[in-house]
Parts: sequence; structure tokens; C-alpha cells
Amino acid sequence: MPRPFTVLSVLLLVTVGTLAPAYALPAPMSEQELTDKSDVVAQVRVLAVTCTSITQDPDTGEALPGYLAQLKVVEVDKGDVKPGEVVLVTWHAIPKDAAGPWTVYYYPGEEMVTHLTKRSGGVTYASTWWNAKGDDVRSPDTRDLPTTPGETVGQMPEPEPQTPL
Repeated sequence: MPRPFTVLSVLLLVTVGTLAPAYALPAPMSEQELTDKSDVVAQVRVLAVTCTSITQDPDTGEALPGYLAQLKVVEVDKGDVKPGEVVLVTWHAIPKDAAGPWTVYYYPGEEMVTHLTKRSGGVTYASTWWNAKGDDVRSPDTRDLPTTPGETVGQMPEPEPQTPL
């Protein structure tokens, strides 16, 4: 005859096992899927990030910033943008204890390939999926983002070439 503790343990494991997928991170999109679903695929450099708003998360009460990043297009793989143009990307922070990287962050000075979809209204873009950003070609100058609406953190200027006298 099974012990009650063993039966309860098995039931708990089965219950947790069936609930876990509901909280799991969705599968990443393949490179082909990302490209197919994106309006723009380009190597970009993040010029600046501005905090545009702060909203209260209804579940955690955490103050979550909304952001607007200015991305300078370096090379274009897909889309109607040209090298040198600046595109605007918006996103919102997620609670610190949320499972997985549900949002894509952009940091000043960072350069990478990214996949973007045009938001309705046609002025700004959003990341196509949570794995829309490729590996850094250039590391960010900082991973500190602004926390007050209207505050902007920009790319560090390139040093001017010095000529000895």
C-alpha cells in the first residue's frame, strides 16, 4: 500500500509539471521566421534611449519605465530604410521577477543586427520577438537606462583624433 506522503508528492510533481509550460518562455523564432515577420532587418547603432513614461505594474506594483530608442541604421538586410537613417523603437520594461526576457532592451552605443516590426500608425518600431536582437557587434557604452520621464542617456561620442604638435 503506497504511503500518503509518496502519493501527495507524485500528485504535486504532476500538477507542477502541467502548470510549468503556462509560465515558460515561448520558443525563440528561427532566423528565417524572424526575417519573414519583420519589416526591417538591419545592423543598427543605438544613439540614445529616452524614458517616455512610468506605469505601475498591476500585479507587482513595480514602477516600469517605457522607452524610446534612436537607432542609426548601419546596414540593411530587409526593409525600406537606408544606411544613415534613424529609426525609433519603443518598448516597456517588465517586472524584475518575470520569467524570461519578454522584452528587448537597447543600450546606448550598442551595435547589433535587429529585427523590427512597424507599429500601427507607422512612426515607431518594436522588436519582432524576444530573440529579435543579435549578438553585439559593438558593446554598449552603458547598461544604465534613464528612469525619469524625459531623461535621455546617449552614446558616448567617438574620441576626436589627436595630432601631436
